Amino acid sequence: MNALEMIERPHLVARPDMRSGDTVRVHVKVREGDKERIQVYEGMVIGMHRGGSRASVTVRKVSFGQGVERIFPLHSPTVDKIEIIRSAKIRRAKLYFLRELRGKAARMKEKRRT
Repeated sequence: MNALEMIERPHLVARPDMRSGDTVRVHVKVREGDKERIQVYEGMVIGMHRGGSRASVTVRKVSFGQGVERIFPLHSPTVDKIEIIRSAKIRRAKLYFLRELRGKAARMKEKRRT
């Protein structure tokens, strides 16, 4: 273990084992003035960037016909929790091709849970 990993270890938060193609529900803490609330963002994971405490995940959803992508730092205190809703059978690490697909073409084949 190098010095960087030793410094990062206390800051890591336990997150579910997710992959690209999973549909996730991310609970994010949002500050509005002096109040704080939880906002839920549900979409498909189209890419993951690993790297200890710097790990992040890109989640894409379609809202009112407009594609919206958001990058969440996995170990940030603003991310309250992440739930995995369903998993898809995929063959790529990054699903950026979904940006060009619309409607039923953007569906992914669901993977059976065992």
